[in-house]
Amino acid sequence: MVFRFLKIFFVTIIFVNFSTLGNAKDAHSSFADLAEKLMPSVVDIFTTQTIVTRSNPFPGFQFPPGSTFEDMFKDFGTPQERKAYALGSGFIIDSSGIIVTNNHVIKEAEDILVKIEGGKEYEAKVIGADPFLDIAVLKIQSSEKFKPVKFGDSDKARIGDSVIAIGNPLGLGGTVTAGIISARNRNIGMSRYEDFIQTDASINQGNSGGPLFNMDGDVIGINTAIYGRQGNIGIGFSIPSNSAKKVIDQLIKYGETKRGWLGVMIIEVTKETAESKKLDKPRGALVQDLTAGGPSEKGGIKAGDIILEFDGKLINNTRELIFIVAQTEVGKTVEVQVWRNQREVIKKIKLGRLETSDAFNVKKTKEPKTTFVEGLKITVRALTDEDIKARNLPENTTGAIITKIENDSPINYLNVNNIIIEAEKKKIKTVGDLKNIVNSALRTTNKTIQIVIYNNQSQIREIGVKLD
Repeated sequence: MVFRFLKIFFVTIIFVNFSTLGNAKDAHSSFADLAEKLMPSVVDIFTTQTIVTRSNPFPGFQFPPGSTFEDMFKDFGTPQERKAYALGSGFIIDSSGIIVTNNHVIKEAEDILVKIEGGKEYEAKVIGADPFLDIAVLKIQSSEKFKPVKFGDSDKARIGDSVIAIGNPLGLGGTVTAGIISARNRNIGMSRYEDFIQTDASINQGNSGGPLFNMDGDVIGINTAIYGRQGNIGIGFSIPSNSAKKVIDQLIKYGETKRGWLGVMIIEVTKETAESKKLDKPRGALVQDLTAGGPSEKGGIKAGDIILEFDGKLINNTRELIFIVAQTEVGKTVEVQVWRNQREVIKKIKLGRLETSDAFNVKKTKEPKTTFVEGLKITVRALTDEDIKARNLPENTTGAIITKIENDSPINYLNVNNIIIEAEKKKIKTVGDLKNIVNSALRTTNKTIQIVIYNNQSQIREIGVKLD
């Protein structure tokens, strides 16, 4: 009798559990209602820009790579203009037609066209853009009223939560994909301020700038990157809404960003550093140098200090400090706790503004020279010692870093920041080397070359390319 009771009880539990699982599954068996509600707030973005190239004035002759004559005579070539087209996604955050997208979607665009659900098209203008977080704010040039969406709290998003992405992949428009949050706080080496949400919702070229929604229909992320240019492989990245909102508010209010600035150069605290300074464990950010006359120097911070706490927030590593300082109000006086001479010391620092600092402006004016490689339809720059150190490459590495890839490039499946180190079994020592090899290949009948690259994970790949 007892055995029979237990058997019935066990079967009942199994039935209830499977029933519960079935109900949980049914709860998200359709995203139709949510998608129908949100799609009018998502826009497709189309941009155009004019690219000017010059033909070689001496088509039968190539100057040696890096030759001064290469730069001297390039301006004598016949200028040739062509239109480049790009596409992306965005979403409306205000009924007046304010749109959020990625900066790289509209960068250097001459014309911006947005299309809303139903196919109606409008011109849009840039209100402000931030290349560091890769965010831009646009305004539809119309007096009509539009349907906005609102931001959610990305800090509450958990790994495993269901999400949907809506956007304009491959120019198809109005596409809804679903998945989960796969990871949080991802850093993939694209920019200084990275704290990506990773998702397996299908994201492809054209989804950039589109929203990542939670199941309440709130925007918790801005889709900004895919893993590899070959398309969706179940790994996409989104800027968290909490990081984006502060930048968006500043762009709307000022047309530019106003980030807090400490005026320090910091590096990670290693195990050896912590031991030598008698710190309990590797944590915080080690001050390597200070900007003369900057906020930290004025506030009494010294080289060799380890910043453990900033404005009441514990600092585990340099990345956390960079984020927190940038999001703190310019002009605010904060308490900074540092480790010095085996004890904790409190200093009060009045924050400056990053964008007006000498260090920022010097860095801004020293942008490296880029070159457009016609046959590959990519823009590249020379590899520097700083790149080699940052990517932990062999010291003797040479090559050309890809800074831009046109949509119709024969290698559009590669990524920005990939490094071309070899072409046709010849080491690429200068950008000129790459151009000469490509130009030579264009004069052959099959117009193909073999290139060797470092991808963004510093893995070597060899690729055969059919030139356009």
